[in-house]
Amino acid sequence: MIAPFGITAPARILFGRGESAKAPALITAFGTRGVLVHGANPARAQWLLTALQDLGAEVLPLPCPREPDLAMLNAAVAQAKGAGAEWVVGLGGGAALDLAKAVAALLPAPGGAMDHLEVVGRALPLAAPPLPFIAIPTTAGTGAEATKNAVIGLPEHHRKVSLRDDRMLARLAIIDPALTDHCPRAVTLASGLDALTQVIEPYVSCRATPFTDALTLPAIGSGLTALIRLMQVEDPEARDALAWVSLCGGLALANAGLGAVHGLAGVIGGSTGAAHGAICGALLAPVLSANLAATSPGSPAHARLTTVCSLIGTAFGTTPEAAPTALATWIRAAGLPGLTAQGLSPADHAATTLAAQASSSMQGNPVPLSPATLQQVLAAAS
Repeated sequence: MIAPFGITAPARILFGRGESAKAPALITAFGTRGVLVHGANPARAQWLLTALQDLGAEVLPLPCPREPDLAMLNAAVAQAKGAGAEWVVGLGGGAALDLAKAVAALLPAPGGAMDHLEVVGRALPLAAPPLPFIAIPTTAGTGAEATKNAVIGLPEHHRKVSLRDDRMLARLAIIDPALTDHCPRAVTLASGLDALTQVIEPYVSCRATPFTDALTLPAIGSGLTALIRLMQVEDPEARDALAWVSLCGGLALANAGLGAVHGLAGVIGGSTGAAHGAICGALLAPVLSANLAATSPGSPAHARLTTVCSLIGTAFGTTPEAAPTALATWIRAAGLPGLTAQGLSPADHAATTLAAQASSSMQGNPVPLSPATLQQVLAAAS
């Protein structure tokens, strides 16, 4: 018997090479005034800004030079308040998409961000519907184009938390893998490991559904294979595959949640400022090992974890039992630093695990992991 479940997804998704050419006309159908949130380099957004202006749109460009924090979000909302925006576009990596999503949510809202942020804020529902949000990712990793939350850093709290509402889903998501071509190797590795994590964690999640299984299970092996290929050579087919895996991960996590990797990563990112994908990449193999050890052989959770390890083992030509070690070894050899090099001191491991246990992501882990186990995970990822 299949348990009841729902499906949460953007209103419209376009996927494929060249699909971004449709963006200007589709965006201006929402109105002629808007905000374009882009990454650190404004030149990479010029094609879209020019095309929108050629169609008569008045556009306020806003940069997102790093993963957004509360100060950046407040400044962006304040700057956009007088623009009369009818829509907000995010063009860039997950950081730009998160900032754009949060700006779209808060521009019509009567209160400030702290009224709505989880954990450290009041976590109140939005009092007004967000502006239409259009997502155009230029990296393959976070899946933020398909999620209903925006992750915001609060350095003074040493946390990253979410602004979350079902209405924050994109009205339009355009995933054009060509926009990810020639992405720097280090960014490809970190964001690709995030994408891989986000098809593994929803698959083994205690909240998995037939819908999320259909997305995640085929994507695990293909995502890892594509990432291995891209660490060797630039390959459009591998870029296409990884962009699809990223989208699948976003759709899956919005419907089945995540797990201990992301539960720990939110705390570590908030305290160190390290890149989210790099943190997830360092944690992925140790969390897989910990979950395997904590589940009973023959249980549904153990079976799912074994399936994941079989897919990883196939990619590296090894057994399922050796797969987590093979994955960790490859990740380090590809150049991803451990958590200590990313700024997490071993002296902070106990406090990190304690804070992570309050994370919403941790609730999706296939089994509860003790603070002692989570500290062992951090040590192995260091």
